[in-house]
This record gives sequence, C-alpha cells and structure tokens, in this order.
Amino acid sequence: MEVPCVRVERDRGEETRRRLADAGLLAAEFEIEVEDGYLYLPVTDAEAVPEDVTVVSRAVGERDTPDTPADLLGFEPTYERLGDIVILDEEDPETAREIAEAVMDSDIPARTVVNRASKVKGELRVRDWEVLVGEGTETVHREYGCEYLLDVAEVYFSPRLATERHRVAEQVESGEHAFDMFAGVGPFVVPFAERGAEVVGVDLNEKAVEYLRENARRNDVAERVTAIQGDVREVAPDYEDWADRVVMNLPHSADEFLDAAVELAGDDCLLHYYDIQHEEDPFGPGEEAIRAAAEPEYEIEVETRHVVRSYAPHELNVCLDVRLTR
Repeated sequence: MEVPCVRVERDRGEETRRRLADAGLLAAEFEIEVEDGYLYLPVTDAEAVPEDVTVVSRAVGERDTPDTPADLLGFEPTYERLGDIVILDEEDPETAREIAEAVMDSDIPARTVVNRASKVKGELRVRDWEVLVGEGTETVHREYGCEYLLDVAEVYFSPRLATERHRVAEQVESGEHAFDMFAGVGPFVVPFAERGAEVVGVDLNEKAVEYLRENARRNDVAERVTAIQGDVREVAPDYEDWADRVVMNLPHSADEFLDAAVELAGDDCLLHYYDIQHEEDPFGPGEEAIRAAAEPEYEIEVETRHVVRSYAPHELNVCLDVRLTR
C-alpha cells in the first residue's frame, strides 16, 4: 500500500523517528523500511511534516497493530491525545461514554477520557470538561523532545499547534532575547530556551505561569527563563527595546497588544503575529495593524505569510513573520 513516508539517511533515522513520534506524525500501522542507505518512515499527515525533511510516496507493508477504539466500536471515533488524556468533542452523552469505554478497553495508553463541555472562554481561555473515565485532568505532554506538565481544566493548550511551534523554534539562535507575550505553560518558551535564547514568558493565568516555571525546570532551561504573571501591557515597559523576537499567539485579539509588542522590540526584531481572518484576505488585516502600530519608527518587512490551519468554514488561522527594523 502506498503511503506518505519521510525519507532520511540511516544515520539520521532515529533522531527523525523521535521527532515524528513526538509530534504524533508517525503512522504506527505501517512498517518502517530500509533501502539503499535510507529509512522510510510512514507518516499520518504529509502536510504537517516539518519542511526540513523529504516526503515521498512509497509502498510499505502493514504491521500487526493493537486493538484500537475503532476495532471495538465498529466506527472511527474522533479524538485527540494529550499525554495520557484522550479528549472527545461529542454532543451525544451516550456516544461519548461508548467511545470512552472503547478507548480504555483498547491498547491506547490512556489514563483519563474527557469530553469538551464548553468552548474556550474568558480572558484565561480555558474550557469546562466532563471527565468520562479516570480521575484528574493533569498530564505530561511530550512534543519535539520537550515535556510539559499541564492541567487541561486550568490552562489553555492545543496539541494541534506542535508543528507550528517547532517551525518557529527552529529559527531561534543562541544568545537571542525572546519574549512570549501569551506564554501559557511554555510550548514556545521552553524550546526557545533549549536552543540557547534568554526568554521571558508572560501570562495572565497564574496556574499557567506556575506550570511554565515547572516546565522550565523539567527541561533544564530554568536559568534562561523568566516567567511573569500579569497583563503583558503592564510588563512591557520593564523590557522596553529588549526583544530580538516576539511571539503573539493570541489570534482573536493580538491586534490589541501591538503597541506593547512595539515597545518590547529592539532595533531589529522578528515578530510572530497570529491571526484568524476570512480566507479571502487572511493576511491583510494583520499586516495593516502591524504597520499602523510600528511605522514610521520601524521599517516593516513581511518575511513569511503562513497558513497554520483551517479554523472554521472560510476562516484561517495564520501567522505573519514580520521583521521590524528601527
């Protein structure tokens, strides 16, 4: 059966396999094959694979797989995994409980199954959850070699953005000053610090900042991380002209914080600005807002216009990588 595979030299095979596994991209139902000095690693989503590796289509063998929820249910349920928590989004309570039981009876290494009970809400961007099976909503999530302790009931975290976070982290160089304006539990902060940057992360959510500090310790980067609880607009004056890189991952309202971002920016600063806009003009409103906030003090160069994912019908979650040069 032909499936998308990452082709990599054998001496880089294990490193690449781990990266794909950490990102949840390794297709476990297919065999990893070797030919002419290359490994062929089957992947679940070719479009989500990092750009620095080669994807080819190749016929590979199927492998015997453990029982999945689909095997037990007779249909393919939709769910996400975050550490050892399985997350459902089912409106029908009976269906949700049926899926939860199948998950626990399958070979998925799950400790808890939860169902979304509300949309993301409030300034802290948290949800209500119904715990269907198990106890507690705290877990450890692993992503591209880093690990994050978090509680889904206390903080906002999306495993779907792993590839995007890795895309940005790979641009970071040792010695940089990087500032994450809405840091959460640290999925940008920790890999930035791991690459040698000095990083400041700010979040309104006190629990998120506690987890951020713990995750910096877990990943041995605490000496390069400063975690601050508060409104970033009040923190920014303490870091005026400090940042070489600023992350603004608050896509529904990042434009309201652009004055603070400009205050943080040094003479040469790369801004990662996240937005959600209509597909007809996904980048224009963000670029216009950045120019209004930064010009004429800064020259503006848009280095990357990047679609992160579809967000809703006709709406896209996008990122603008924008160079600010004073």
